[in-house]
Amino acid sequence: MIPEGPLGKLREECDVTINTDDRFMSHEELKGAVRGKDGLISLLSDVIGPDVMDAAEGTLKIIANYAVGYNNIDVPAATKRKIPVTNTPGVLTDTTADLTWSILLSTVRRICEGDRLMRRRAFKGWTPLFMLGGDITGATLGIYGFGRIGQAVAKRAKGFGMRVIFHEEGRVPDEVARELSARAVDFETLLRESDILSIHVPLTPQTKHRFKIDELKKMKQSAYLINTARGPIVKESDLVVALRDRVIAGAGMDVYEDEPEMAPGLAELENAVLVPHLGSATIVTRLKMGNMAVENVIAAVSGRRPPNCVNPETLD
Repeated sequence: MIPEGPLGKLREECDVTINTDDRFMSHEELKGAVRGKDGLISLLSDVIGPDVMDAAEGTLKIIANYAVGYNNIDVPAATKRKIPVTNTPGVLTDTTADLTWSILLSTVRRICEGDRLMRRRAFKGWTPLFMLGGDITGATLGIYGFGRIGQAVAKRAKGFGMRVIFHEEGRVPDEVARELSARAVDFETLLRESDILSIHVPLTPQTKHRFKIDELKKMKQSAYLINTARGPIVKESDLVVALRDRVIAGAGMDVYEDEPEMAPGLAELENAVLVPHLGSATIVTRLKMGNMAVENVIAAVSGRRPPNCVNPETLD
């Protein structure tokens, strides 16, 4: 259920059916709920394939995803059926970058591990080698994916005097890289030189399992991996092996390959900081996302062009 403020706007324009239960709808429930509807606001947890689209029986005018990413939606199938798909870009850039830094700091400085130790009354006093973590100031931050969120993460790195390198498949304007004091490198260099490597690419067939054990072995043994993008970009079972065997020093995760489940063994690892998909979880950001999704729906059902369409060919 999205926030009430945006829902109020939607109710003024549409007859709205809402899943008010504090649980995900099953796939069959979703297919039943979409029947005869003009619009669908979907969550990342909702898998929207051809069967769901066809269950609407030809009435769907829009699928508005309540997220920036839309890998949960079969966009080619929607395009084939002339159904516009929209997302909520831009509104969660800073929120996600802030969360990335929260996880990064907690992982490298072992904050969560220290918190658990204190709560079980296991702290026996300060010693010179007690719970040593990594340095952040002056370290090399590698960013995989240098779009809006990746750039926002790099901007925050300036305050720590970090060396920033990045790998981006698309073109990044030279002036953007200069402004952020960031240097483009190939993927192998990113793995080899990063002290901390933060992931900020969308999930695509090319990025799925981009980080497997072979890639993790190319990183420094003292390096840390941070993922606030999409879970399947990292092969989670391989990450468990890499953390357990100290192939890398640690990892901070906000997303998971089989969310909400985790790979066996991940939860037991002290050198993993595990966060329950909080990337956009602020009140202001979720309200903005809700308003954007609602604006997309109202535009589509009113016969106007939805402002955030990812398959604009359906609007021609």
